[in-house]
Amino acid sequence: MIKGLLLFSTGIIFFIFGMIRLSETVQRRLTNIRLREYFKLSVRTPVHGVVTGFVTTILFQSSSATSVLTVGLVSAGLISFYHSLGIILGADIGTTITVQLVVWKFTDISPVFILAGALMWMAGKNSWKHVGIAIFYFGLIFFGLSLVSQATAPLKSNETFIHFIRTQHNPLTGLIIGLIITALIQSSAIPIAILAILAQYNLVTIETALPIIFGSNVGTAATALLASLAANINGKRTAAAHFLFKLIGVVTCMIILPFFITFLKVLTLNTAQQIAYGHFFFNIAIVILVIPFLKPITRIIVTLMPGKGDVLSLWPEHLDERCLSQAQAAFECVRKELGRQIALAARMFTKSVSLIEEYNDAGKNDVMYMEFGVDALRREIGDYLCRISESSLSPILTHYLVLYSQLTDDIERIGDHALSLALLSEQSKRRRLSFTDMARADLRKFETLVEENLQDVASLIAQRDEQAIARIFRREEEVDSIFKEYKDRHLERLYQRICHPEAGPLFVEMLIHFERISDHCENIAEHFEELKDL
Repeated sequence: MIKGLLLFSTGIIFFIFGMIRLSETVQRRLTNIRLREYFKLSVRTPVHGVVTGFVTTILFQSSSATSVLTVGLVSAGLISFYHSLGIILGADIGTTITVQLVVWKFTDISPVFILAGALMWMAGKNSWKHVGIAIFYFGLIFFGLSLVSQATAPLKSNETFIHFIRTQHNPLTGLIIGLIITALIQSSAIPIAILAILAQYNLVTIETALPIIFGSNVGTAATALLASLAANINGKRTAAAHFLFKLIGVVTCMIILPFFITFLKVLTLNTAQQIAYGHFFFNIAIVILVIPFLKPITRIIVTLMPGKGDVLSLWPEHLDERCLSQAQAAFECVRKELGRQIALAARMFTKSVSLIEEYNDAGKNDVMYMEFGVDALRREIGDYLCRISESSLSPILTHYLVLYSQLTDDIERIGDHALSLALLSEQSKRRRLSFTDMARADLRKFETLVEENLQDVASLIAQRDEQAIARIFRREEEVDSIFKEYKDRHLERLYQRICHPEAGPLFVEMLIHFERISDHCENIAEHFEELKDL
């Protein structure tokens, strides 16, 4: 028995480790290869959102990872609450593929994936290396389930276990068991896959398994609920909607449970396949029930959970293809999009600064998601400007072409420095370092000057303003002046042993990033200053 428990536990650990690392690997590659492309379809219709969630979950092999990512994007204001609902629904369908692969005996060929992935990982270069890593962890997931299968095989001759399983006929008991197990391990795929494995040994019936499947589906919403605790109101709404959808599905399917069981038995006599089908059709039923009423559901949840959540999406809203035939109209589109980019960069800065005072992982993740948005807008604006340059431009429009190219680069750099501030705050939290009251006062002074410069940059992009240019220049001089003063004061505090030695370098780095952001604001002001001579 001890050997079986160790084998079972090892299999579960391999499964969870492989799932987490596969999700991290794929997510890292997606964010590096324009994450927004994978979510752009979601804003068209709810059905497009379902497809987006479905594909993303197959890549991650975890609906929980997709749900947490979606809650994060909504919390960061990059996807609206309404558009996130389709992704959540699609994620729940995507997770059913894992169980189906278990039924198809992918566990038997898992060593092939591990070996192939390891060889590509070690011998491959660039993108092939990352593909190998993903394949390796994919194989590890099913190898873990293979160990679980080996550990449970002796149970088919254990009379006590067989009697216990076959006498559990109370659907509510199964529902609660599935809910608790999934909430604890934060993965519905594990208990449902184990049910499929047990079914392959004729140890469970569909009557016993189906309520556990329902409970596991409700339990998987717990991960998104936990992720939403530190999210803004829209992130909380998305997590609450996810839980509500699962609840609607469970209530509906429990009411028609006998008919549902009969339906599955008509489809196949294989119990393991019935479990896979039950998991799949449960989530399909939720989509069918909910999709036609997404807008009313959205309004109800917003009414029940009032609050304002700003949305500034990952993709352009003003770069109209039809305007490319008229250069002046096209440049006006770019100007409006630059306004969105600086607004997102300014929001990043504000969020990053708040983390210096009170750090939390959800806030840092918001900043990272916003940085994806700033980078994505820079690429889109750059591509649009390249297409404008293909037209015949006058000297002044050529100058605007160069100006706007420089502006989007400067704004992107502002976002980079804002992200660095958030990461430094994370270091401070992890190392349990704190700044003195004097150091915090110095940072707040810098924050005020830089924030005012960002506000003036936004107004400059909206409409040229000579006074705003003058204010930015004046503040930049003040920033340069106090930068050296604050560094000297820090050294004095360090010498007097007033501040922690390890906190010192973080403080100076933060000052540097504040000063660099102000430099980029000055660059933008200088670009507009040059327009006077045209």
